[in-house]
Amino acid sequence: MTTTDWLWVLHPALAVVLVYPLLGMVLRLASQTRQRRVQKAKLPPTVGVEHADLGRWLAAAVVAIELIAIAVVITTKTPSELSAGRAGLLLLVLAGTVAALVALWRSRQAVYRASFALLCWAGVIGLGLQPEVWRLSDNPLDPAFWQSHFWGGIGLTGLMLFSVAARPEILRQLRWRRLHISANILAALLFLAQGISGPRDLLEIPLSWQKPAVYACDFANQVCPPPAPPAAPAQP
Repeated sequence: MTTTDWLWVLHPALAVVLVYPLLGMVLRLASQTRQRRVQKAKLPPTVGVEHADLGRWLAAAVVAIELIAIAVVITTKTPSELSAGRAGLLLLVLAGTVAALVALWRSRQAVYRASFALLCWAGVIGLGLQPEVWRLSDNPLDPAFWQSHFWGGIGLTGLMLFSVAARPEILRQLRWRRLHISANILAALLFLAQGISGPRDLLEIPLSWQKPAVYACDFANQVCPPPAPPAAPAQP
């Protein structure tokens, strides 16, 4: 495997090593928080705070691995076609997206939290819509759109950012807690779908040295050209 191949493995590796273990802890703490609040279970009073804190780290991890995946694809797929001006603009968008995420963590007023969450999400979407980033479909009326690992990740990122932005309201108001629960049930389903669509897409990504042969195939008809005959041995 080349360096490029290892970079392409970085996103799924971080998802397995970092994101999904965090998800398990967040879900466990969410269950304990609800048991303590609703069922009056004798659990430590810190479970709610730990759930919220780890939830923020989970949201940051989701944004981070998505940005890493997009950056790797853009910089390695066709680097010769990436002009200096466009590269600089994309770097500015990337920096702005990261800055918006940091500002979201630090903001206290609701309007700022909502604004920075939207800016961060918009940055992820804008970077992801670059032509180098492969997507099954961009048409919501196409069934392939709903099977897309990319768009599933975008939806998941939005739900995670919403939970971070609405944290104070979730702590104070019942209707926000109910909305938070509904949003995170959907997020859990999306995490499950991402765990399926991610390996599916990995199966379709060849190693660098395999790409010329694989991309010569006719994907619509599922036919590949016959291999070239072996070279004749040199005459003594």
